[in-house]
Amino acid sequence: MTRSDLVEELANRFRQLTHKDAESAVKTILDAMSDALVRGHRIEIRGFGSFSINRRPPRMGRNPRSGESVAIPEKRVPHFKPGKALREAVDTRTETMQLELPVRK
Repeated sequence: MTRSDLVEELANRFRQLTHKDAESAVKTILDAMSDALVRGHRIEIRGFGSFSINRRPPRMGRNPRSGESVAIPEKRVPHFKPGKALREAVDTRTETMQLELPVRK
């Protein structure tokens, strides 16, 4: 699902919202989530999952072409951990889909 798919879904479910209003709502939510992560906060959406920041320590890497050692600086990267309800829903639907697919020989 893309951002535009999300806007379409929101506009279809809530007919009182114009497409522009739905687009603004999605943008506002995603911007708020991004800002919170940039500030180092954790985001938890019950039943869906949580977003946090993981720290990757500095390390030495290698340039694959020259073999030269390269210092890779510390990084902070976003991390998503799905909630129990989401994990179970995905697992159940995956099992159901596997049962429906024909076996290829």
